Amino acid sequence: MSLLVDFEDGADYLDWTIGLHGIWIEFVNENGRSKTATYLPQVAQEQGWTKLQAIDSLLRKGGYVAPIDDATRKAIKLTRYKSSKCEVSYADYLAWRATAAH
Repeated sequence: MSLLVDFEDGADYLDWTIGLHGIWIEFVNENGRSKTATYLPQVAQEQGWTKLQAIDSLLRKGGYVAPIDDATRKAIKLTRYKSSKCEVSYADYLAWRATAAH
């Protein structure tokens, strides 16, 4: 489970650090509709992406189908965040569930 914490507005679409920050973007698609998309902090690093590749992939994930250029990227509102991971075994989950139901 990932707990998303420390949300901050980015100064621009490149104002984040690969492997440290998750990114959430807001943008207007080619039809004038507001859209959003997010990647957890580990995604860009695991994929071996640059910041530019991650941003372009995130635009596509959010449904942007028109050609992506610098003006498209500069129009993005970026929010960066961090993630705190917590792992629970299935047995622990079942034990918690049994007590939480009562």
